[in-house]
Amino acid sequence: MASLLYRLGKFSARRAWFVILAWVLILGAAGTLAVTGGGKLSSSMSINGVPSQVVIEQLKKNFPVASRGSGQVVFQKSDGSKFNSDDRAAVAAALAEVKTLPGVADTLNPFKVDDEINQKRADVADGWKKITDGEKAIADGKVEIAANKKKLADGLVKLDAADADLKAKSAQLEAGIKQAQAAGAPAAQIQGMIAGRAQIAGGFAEIKKQRAAIVAGQAKITAAEAKIVTSGADLVSGKSDLELADQLLKVTKNFSTVSKDGSVALATVQFTKPGAELEEPIKKAVVDSLKQASLPGINIEFSQDLLRSVSDILGTGEIVGLGIAAVVLFIMLGTFIGAGMPVILAVIGVGISASATLALSSVIEMTSTTPVLGVMLGLAVGIDYALFILNRHRRQLKAGVEVRKSIALATGTSGNAVLFAGITVIIALAALNLTGIDFVGLMGSMGSLSIAVAVAIAITGTPAILSLVGLRILSRKERRELAEGTHFAENSAPKDASKPVFANKHPWLTALAATAVLVIAALPASHMRLGLPDGSAESKESSAYRAYTITTDAFGPGFNSQIPAVLTMPTAVAKDDQLKLQTSVANQIFDLKNVAAVVPAAVSDDNKTFLFQVVSSVEPSSVETEQLVQDLRGLDSKFNTDYNAELGVTGLTATNIDISKKIADVLPLYLGTVIALSLLLLILVFRSILIPLIAAGGFLLTIYATFGSVVAVYQWGWLGELFGVYHPGPVLSFLPIFLIGILFGLAMDYQLFLVSGMREAYIHGKSSKDSINYGMRLSRAVVIAAALIMITVFGGFAFSHLAMIRPVGFGLAIGVLVDAFLVRLLLVPAAMTIFGKATWWIPKWLDRILPDVDVEGTKLEGKELH
Repeated sequence: MASLLYRLGKFSARRAWFVILAWVLILGAAGTLAVTGGGKLSSSMSINGVPSQVVIEQLKKNFPVASRGSGQVVFQKSDGSKFNSDDRAAVAAALAEVKTLPGVADTLNPFKVDDEINQKRADVADGWKKITDGEKAIADGKVEIAANKKKLADGLVKLDAADADLKAKSAQLEAGIKQAQAAGAPAAQIQGMIAGRAQIAGGFAEIKKQRAAIVAGQAKITAAEAKIVTSGADLVSGKSDLELADQLLKVTKNFSTVSKDGSVALATVQFTKPGAELEEPIKKAVVDSLKQASLPGINIEFSQDLLRSVSDILGTGEIVGLGIAAVVLFIMLGTFIGAGMPVILAVIGVGISASATLALSSVIEMTSTTPVLGVMLGLAVGIDYALFILNRHRRQLKAGVEVRKSIALATGTSGNAVLFAGITVIIALAALNLTGIDFVGLMGSMGSLSIAVAVAIAITGTPAILSLVGLRILSRKERRELAEGTHFAENSAPKDASKPVFANKHPWLTALAATAVLVIAALPASHMRLGLPDGSAESKESSAYRAYTITTDAFGPGFNSQIPAVLTMPTAVAKDDQLKLQTSVANQIFDLKNVAAVVPAAVSDDNKTFLFQVVSSVEPSSVETEQLVQDLRGLDSKFNTDYNAELGVTGLTATNIDISKKIADVLPLYLGTVIALSLLLLILVFRSILIPLIAAGGFLLTIYATFGSVVAVYQWGWLGELFGVYHPGPVLSFLPIFLIGILFGLAMDYQLFLVSGMREAYIHGKSSKDSINYGMRLSRAVVIAAALIMITVFGGFAFSHLAMIRPVGFGLAIGVLVDAFLVRLLLVPAAMTIFGKATWWIPKWLDRILPDVDVEGTKLEGKELH
């Protein structure tokens, strides 16, 4: 391979303009494809098959509206006063205008929603008043009926007495008539007595009439009693419904879209597509429309869902990082040309890889962080890889080697090491596909693409530009010394090679001190929690952060990310039974710890699926909310017993839990794969058993020290003000596995460049201790420069405008700092010194079967220079 790269470097040097033009054309073609054929980038992350994603698919099927993307808009009176009628009208008009935009399905006017909520509460209160009035009317009716019954009963008694009296009088009259007739009384007397019969008959008629009236009164009382029974049943039914409504009011009492003081209103914009499919221009149009709306005295803030984008891949922090990297290069190389060339080549490389990534987004669904991570890696390794070849070329020029021969030789030697290092990083990143997590694997694949482009440009573009630059790659002083013939021999030892480095001189102290620092730094890693960033992770000056804090203060932290819960029944639920079921389920959810409100949101068309929105009383990223999600999922077995139903949970917190669990499950496999790969590669390159073990052990310390540092800053908030962490929370879910992949590749780079010089010296007869010192003196400067460049580039991304990128940049910067300066430059040489000659031991049978990879191109160097 070294010979092939030698010829490639020679060709690139001879055909410099052809090579440069080819890369420019590739950049133009990639950029054109990105502009014309680029697809959409998603701000959401999901894993197929996990519980939260299953519920999302269920929502898409049964609740198409609920599965659509949405974003919150916070309206706040600038003076803290209540919204007046003019304010309400202005907000309604602004939201109505948003509703007309392409891709927007609907807008929820917070004042209208709040009025509807208050009206429902008023209706329930009015219902209870009617129940009370009805119960009083029934009670009064019963008293009146009882009184009327008594009155009728008393009347009936009197009629019976009157009837008896008339009967007695009638009997007496008849007896008198008979007696008079028997006694032969005068006819006039008898006729007068007979006339008394008519009076008695009239009395009986009157009694009969009054009896009929009493019967009619009894019928009326019976009807009134029946009516009271019916009214009572209606009241019982109404009371039952109101009791259910009361229970719903209890579980929704903390839900509102207008704050209690009336100064903040929370509107929702609903889109026509799911959040993962939303194009950035649609969200931008919503934000722009509301910013341009006439809303005097009203501040508007937007949730993270509406603002997250990658419109600017490089922000101020990233550009500053590049500038510092250029300064490091200038200090090391002493020329503006030397400082600028690696940066320019790296920028061209990331331009190509980022454009290719964006072009592929039209056929592959990818997250918005994917191209940014590629840019981050491409810049860092692109500069370093060009620097390694450039540094070798400068050494050879100062040794008197002719320019083009030196270019070819540098490409065949250091270029070979660059190729090997690049392949190592590519393999580590590509191995992220072993996780089975689509978006993580895709990040690894696109990161591999950026590394591949960086390697290709380093071994072709660097020779081409070096050919055009000629001796100007050296400083004036170096060119003058070269002209005077005071150059040094290429193979000569470093000037201070005999002076032992600190790790070589005090190996035990160095090893113990470095290990102690790494272990202390790693301690917080045991407390790591994983998740995805919400609005609280954004910069303090961002609208998303202000929206988060205003919402938290006005409504409660849980309103920033509600938890959708879906209950699925085995059969359709009758309309009359739905309220009872919703109330029962909502009450059981509300009784869980840290629940602020439960809102029965919707019922599917087939009446089998019920959607509830659960509002937590604590922050979405908190441990308590994670426990709440677990408690909600724990209700599934109870609901299965009670209703033969299933309960599923989704939302940001549930997704965080599922992604974190998936990553935690695959992390040991991936870490084991990476460690095994490092052992195999290093055994192959250095033909030693201990060196790979030392390197792998050092890598593990690097990883855990990096994890600990990330936890301390982003989860605990240490030095939070410095790194823009104003609201500590869980660590980015995919960060650990991504750090392992990238830092493994970079660690092997530094191991390769440092130890290869040691091995070369050992092979040529130096003692183990002297060879370690020689290799350190030979390669330490370039490794330090390369590490500083990576730290500044990655560190620039630690201050990115993208919340999801900042912890990645910080983690990589700390990882490189730890690995290069503590592990590779201190711990590894100290451990090698302690083990002495045993460091280079390898079983003879293994030595015989291993191929000679000659990574540094030693054979080529010997052939071309001697």
